[in-house]
Amino acid sequence: MQENTSPIYTEFLPISRADMEARGWDQLDFVVVGGDAYVDHPSFGTAIISRLLEAEGYKVGVLAQPRYSDCEDFKRFGRPKYGFFIGGGNVDSMVSHYSVAKIPRAEDEYSPGGIGGARPDRSATVYTRLAKEAYPDLPVILGGLEASLRRFAHYDYWLDTVLPSIAEDSGADLISFGMGEHQTVEIARRLAAGEPVESITDVDGTCYLTDFDHLPEKYVECAGFRKVASDKVAYAKACRIQMDNQDVVSGQIIVQKQSEKYLVQNIPAKPLVRWELDKVYALPYTRRYHPIYESMGGVPAIREVQFSIIQNRGCFGGCNFCAIQLHQGRRVTSRSADSIVAEAERMTHEPDFKGYIHDIGGPTANFRFPSCREQMLRGMCNGGKHCLAPTTCSHMIVDHSDYLKILRRVRELPGVKKVFIRSGIRFDYLMADPDDTFFKELVEYHVSGQLKVAPEHCAPNTLAYMGKPPIQTFNKFKDKFYELSKKAGKKQYLVPYLMSSHPGSTLSDAVYLAEYLYKNHMRPEQVQDFYPTPGTVSTCMFYTGLDPYTLKPVFVEKTAEGKALQRALLQYYEPRNAEKVIKALKMTHREDLIPLLVPAEGRRAVQRSARRAEPAEVTIHNDGTYTVRPNKGRGGRNQSRGTAPARTAGGRQPSPGARFAPNGTAPRKPKNDQQKENTVWKTSKKKK
Repeated sequence: MQENTSPIYTEFLPISRADMEARGWDQLDFVVVGGDAYVDHPSFGTAIISRLLEAEGYKVGVLAQPRYSDCEDFKRFGRPKYGFFIGGGNVDSMVSHYSVAKIPRAEDEYSPGGIGGARPDRSATVYTRLAKEAYPDLPVILGGLEASLRRFAHYDYWLDTVLPSIAEDSGADLISFGMGEHQTVEIARRLAAGEPVESITDVDGTCYLTDFDHLPEKYVECAGFRKVASDKVAYAKACRIQMDNQDVVSGQIIVQKQSEKYLVQNIPAKPLVRWELDKVYALPYTRRYHPIYESMGGVPAIREVQFSIIQNRGCFGGCNFCAIQLHQGRRVTSRSADSIVAEAERMTHEPDFKGYIHDIGGPTANFRFPSCREQMLRGMCNGGKHCLAPTTCSHMIVDHSDYLKILRRVRELPGVKKVFIRSGIRFDYLMADPDDTFFKELVEYHVSGQLKVAPEHCAPNTLAYMGKPPIQTFNKFKDKFYELSKKAGKKQYLVPYLMSSHPGSTLSDAVYLAEYLYKNHMRPEQVQDFYPTPGTVSTCMFYTGLDPYTLKPVFVEKTAEGKALQRALLQYYEPRNAEKVIKALKMTHREDLIPLLVPAEGRRAVQRSARRAEPAEVTIHNDGTYTVRPNKGRGGRNQSRGTAPARTAGGRQPSPGARFAPNGTAPRKPKNDQQKENTVWKTSKKKK
């Protein structure tokens, strides 16, 4: 491939009135609004939608992270001719702003300098309202992840309540859900042709509000907003209807009444076929953040994706906690080998390229094809059935050969030193492949010291509620990975993603996981609590306490203490977690694990803390005498008597942390900390 066939693009789309005028434009056709800083890279939704509209011949401006105190920023370009396309950002704004403990985050990798606060809470809703305030009669099409997950009445974790569809809350004319290329092109074409937005109600992959008289002829209906807000069984049933109708082949139109009007979800848009994906990723992205951010420290989110390549979309893995099936869908589509190699070759000419391609992947790196032929003919299986869990379906197409050929071609390009795979590898799919050629080359060439995998848990009950395979599958993968690494002469490690407090995970399950980690010499550096994001099956279980497919009760840990205990067990080896780990082990009657899981340093700290925190019990009697009752572990049931006012043998008032022996004198201290430890843990074992 000739170098001059791979240009490096340098021109960004207009971000100001001055940029428009420099192009000789008096008016834009569309303004694309985004919750992230303007990064012109195909990993960012704003970049794809704006470049796609540009390729269709429209004049487009980008309004990134507009001020939200008023609507003046939405007038920056003047009145657009046809309307606004709005997205909340690559990451849900509430997840971006708050930890799972609802603590505000100080950082935002998608904002200039990585500093939080550049976008509002619920940015998709806020931006839509401001666009409507600026130009009330202009169409506003709301899309992106944040809108996709909130298109139905949904449980909102941050307010701990059920909210109506974002269509009602925001005032958008249309909701574009899923990957929005097809919808965007058709809506733009019809608006440009003069069709009023109110009549654009038949576009696949969109939702709109209407009254009862204008509902479509054929649809399935789920319980309305008021019903699901007051009845958890109705919420769970509605969740199943929504999940069972997200396939482009088998899905039906869904109707759900909101406060007054009815939400209509058309069937999902068809996924882009291979040549269409190639076209989208060949658009003239600069692959950089806009120069205005340079003085602010840049945009940190570019680091992971600048030299990464997206090769596929969609995921048939179907994890219940994952938003991908509700946004990208469960049908996998992929780019052609030539398109991927051409993008990699262009990359080698960029000034910052050092010879390392960080990733060739996607939602699941090693998926290239739909799950099976039946999916293409009849759609994905409904009712919560998973392709890979609890076992791999016999109809599954398992083939790594095409992906392997692409990796080989890219790593042979001049200027490429290494090609890594950093997006997740689906290990159960890999283990289902009878040909281990890909596995061997993965270990040999494509691991940067550590490989990310997602067993998530090991307890059978929890894994079943997650929609994940049993831990035995991961064990086989783990053993083979280390075996192949050893044969290749490499010291490489697995980085497991693990989750605490997922619906179905009890404290005993968390202890079971901690014991598994200990026995397998695994010390995860990063763990996460389950985060109930809108729209997922797991969030339905979290809110209702029901499995939407069976309506059977599911245990859900919602208390702050319970969550903290489960999380601490995943990092049992940290001395700072010792107190929580010991408490969890005692609560589950697994004191036998204390000397194994809790470091000596942590045990000593817990003992010291316990002595300080447990004051002696002092009782003053009617006759003026007093009794000092020591704590059970230090003095049994013995007690000493004295005269009031309560004084110690030395004449001092007993302090909150004072301890007394049966004869009223201070108890002897053990000779050393080790002696104290041995006494405590032996006692625990006897009790057990």
